[in-house]
Amino acid sequence: MARKAKKAPAKPFFRRWWFKLFFFMALLFGVYLLYLDHTIRSKFDGRKWALPAKVYARPLELYLGQELKEDDLAFELKQLGYRSVKRLGQAGDMVHWGSDWQIYSRGFVFWDGDEAARKVRLKLQDGRITELQSLNGKPLDLLRLEPLEIAGIYPSHNEDRELLRLIDVPHLLGEALIVVEDRNFAHHFGISLKGIARAALANYKAGSAVQGGSTLTQQLVKNFYLNHERSLQRKAQEALMSVLLELRYSKSEILETYINEVYLGQSGKRGIHGFALASRHYFGQPLKELRLEQLALLVGMVKGASYYNPWRNSKRALERRNLVLTLMLQQQLISDQEFKRASKAGLGVIKAGSRPSQRYPAFLQLVKEQLKRDYQEEDLRSEGLRIFTSLSPSVQRQAERSLNRKSAFLERYYGMKKKSLQGAVVVTAVGSAEVLAFVGGRDSSAGGFNRALNARRPVGSLLKPAIYLTALNKSSEYSLASRISDATVKVKTPENSIWQPRNFDRKSHGDVMLYEALAKSYNQAAARLGMEVGLAEVFNTIHRLGIDRELPPVPSVLLGAVELSPLDVSAFYHSLANEGVHSPIRAIREVTSSGGQPLKRYPLQVEQRFSADSVYLTQFGLQAAMRIGSGRSAYRELPQDLEVAGKTGTTNDQRDSWFAGFSGSHLAVVWLGRDDNGTTPLTGSSGALRVWSDLFSKIPTQSLVAQPPLGVEYHWIDVASGKLSQAECPGAIELPFIAGQQPLEQLYCQPRQPQRRSWWERLFGRD
Repeated sequence: MARKAKKAPAKPFFRRWWFKLFFFMALLFGVYLLYLDHTIRSKFDGRKWALPAKVYARPLELYLGQELKEDDLAFELKQLGYRSVKRLGQAGDMVHWGSDWQIYSRGFVFWDGDEAARKVRLKLQDGRITELQSLNGKPLDLLRLEPLEIAGIYPSHNEDRELLRLIDVPHLLGEALIVVEDRNFAHHFGISLKGIARAALANYKAGSAVQGGSTLTQQLVKNFYLNHERSLQRKAQEALMSVLLELRYSKSEILETYINEVYLGQSGKRGIHGFALASRHYFGQPLKELRLEQLALLVGMVKGASYYNPWRNSKRALERRNLVLTLMLQQQLISDQEFKRASKAGLGVIKAGSRPSQRYPAFLQLVKEQLKRDYQEEDLRSEGLRIFTSLSPSVQRQAERSLNRKSAFLERYYGMKKKSLQGAVVVTAVGSAEVLAFVGGRDSSAGGFNRALNARRPVGSLLKPAIYLTALNKSSEYSLASRISDATVKVKTPENSIWQPRNFDRKSHGDVMLYEALAKSYNQAAARLGMEVGLAEVFNTIHRLGIDRELPPVPSVLLGAVELSPLDVSAFYHSLANEGVHSPIRAIREVTSSGGQPLKRYPLQVEQRFSADSVYLTQFGLQAAMRIGSGRSAYRELPQDLEVAGKTGTTNDQRDSWFAGFSGSHLAVVWLGRDDNGTTPLTGSSGALRVWSDLFSKIPTQSLVAQPPLGVEYHWIDVASGKLSQAECPGAIELPFIAGQQPLEQLYCQPRQPQRRSWWERLFGRD
């Protein structure tokens, strides 16, 4: 009988093919889990978001004796989102009746420390604060309101958010969010089978989708890490990552991140993320100040920010909000009385578009230009820097209004095509050189070409004060009473052509006093004087006054044949307005980190480049220009007792209309013209001066100081002879002189009966 073959021994368990496959798949799954875990931790532990830089206007500072118009105070409080109520109840409330105001300020973390929230009372009478005290009657030296956020510098993906700590989240918001979106949040481990079943049942009963099956953790994973692809593979990945997230982090960390991450709307290209920013976007108020019904609306919008948008779908949003209120009532988060009141209330949202992401694009462009000296673009878009600027919302509003109102009037008056006239306005504070308003065009809310910063146009007569300042610096040779010739001028140029400037009235005026040549802007006299003192000397004065641009070495520059921007002109005139002290024009005060840590200050820089004496004499000539010269029409709108100084500028074929003028506290430069460089019917006085006058008649400003520097004395001068005279003598005018430089000869006259007249009346020769 044949021998039976032995059966081969069975292979060990671990050598079976299916076990190898199982082991290999388990290894891959383990590696995949490690990858997912690393993905979760790398973003959650690091910097979760690229935070945009926030740009703030200057804070409104209220103090006793301050000049402040009621309309400006009301405007600034409205911009800050203060609510008009009958009785102060919470921060952000205000009460106003008659001249009395009560304000419950919000407080703010400034560069130099925290400003606490406080209740104050002030009285505003005749455009001035006459009382300022806390509500308990204790006098206050100063109240500094929180600054208005005017812009953001956003990441490339255009997400915006305002971070909240969980401790700062209103308790009703957190509880309502959990009730509506994930009732089992405190107990599940990232996914909830019970929650999915409960949501399915609720949706079946309601006949529509009223609850979702995803947990808050799953929603966070989907928004934070994944795309919105709908597939089983992505849902499985979402579930795994949710479990890993729960294993790694606490419930409070997950909830806080969710509250700051959730998408709640769109503002142009900017995505609104998180409840804090959504509160300001829809209601114009901080989250902690919202009423019950407003909180419920935000919670309801989590389900679909676009679908429940209260501006586009108000009925749908109202129904969703009331459903949230119903769920809150069922879970005993609110009382019957609270439910009835809230469910009957309106949506309470502000007007759509009333809180744009960038209120002042021209000013923001200036801020960015100045920030580039110290910060990389990426830092501005991701580090959450807080940038505090000098912009005054009330002055900015008035500058925009004056430019638009007067430009439209001029188009109608001269029969110009509508919207053919463009313009720019730059307003700075005299002394600090801070930009208070920056208008880059008539459509100030739009971006595009920034004329205040980038429009370089011929400036006409605006540079003439440099000629007279150069001469007056030579005090032994020139004074305001010096005689200069206004005869015809002819100069041969290097190109063998003849440069022959003419006066605007096409007349020559013979020998005139220096102050009169400046006040009446005689071209021939200015050209002669400029060549007498030397082109190089005048150009040096122009540079020292603040113009950094290279100037062509030709005499036509004396009469403004050089292209400058309104910002350039502001630097030039600020040195004249500030007694010869040069300070770079600045728009930024301080920069702090997102947590309020000081990073950089932009302090005032000063350099005395000219003597206060010679600048005072130049100012006198510019004041005379406002009384007897091309600026005199300004007093149709300005108070007669407001002393200002200024200069018009008109270029060839009246293509550009300029005016630069200043009071004791404000300097403004205005340009009007056409973007295509076409001709206009406007001179400096008939165009830009009208905008300037309207602006200065509306903002609280101070007269130029009448007290001369110590080295300046006033003397009476006989107009005809130029000799010393007396107040009672006919033809006598009173002029300032650097001490010791007044005429030596005395003219004696038969005194007339003295009359009390203003200096400009005496200067103008009125009896």
